[in-house]
Amino acid sequence: MSTHNISGKKVAFLLTDGVEQVELTSPWNAVKEAGGLPTLVAPNSGSLQGFQGTEKGETFDVDATVAEADASDFDALVLPGGVINADHLRVDKDAQAFARSFFEQHKPVAAICHGPWLLIDAGVVRGRNLTSYRSLQTDLLNAGAEWVDEEVVVDNGLVTSRTPDDLPAFNDKLLEEIAEGKHSGQTL
Repeated sequence: MSTHNISGKKVAFLLTDGVEQVELTSPWNAVKEAGGLPTLVAPNSGSLQGFQGTEKGETFDVDATVAEADASDFDALVLPGGVINADHLRVDKDAQAFARSFFEQHKPVAAICHGPWLLIDAGVVRGRNLTSYRSLQTDLLNAGAEWVDEEVVVDNGLVTSRTPDDLPAFNDKLLEEIAEGKHSGQTL
């Protein structure tokens, strides 16, 4: 059980088909248990296919499309991983703009595994300290980020982790950053 109370805080989870299921469900449940209100935001309405590695997992209902969602309605953003999910999101202009808005509004953003791919295309990683799944290291370095191989990295409201093994630390820091609120250093 979390020691962080985020009662009433609205948290957007941005994803699409191919999401690594546990990287959605674990932080989603942590947010709910801490009193937060998670919302599933995706490029298209309907439902999404989760994956457990390369095997199909559960499906998840979309609450709002990214085109209709507004970052000002949320207190934080979570970007789960999954190669297919992250690869499709990173080229979606609405997803890029939505993610960038959280940085412009100084709100916490948390990305795990392949999730930081979207942050590269949103243009928000230059000069930031973060981690990711190891195959993104070169992409992040080329985009001007400082990449480190650590369980969880926090940089002015930006929380990143590498793999599902890091979820306990990732969830704890996610909740801590949401509880702290806006970060003046969380910007473009």
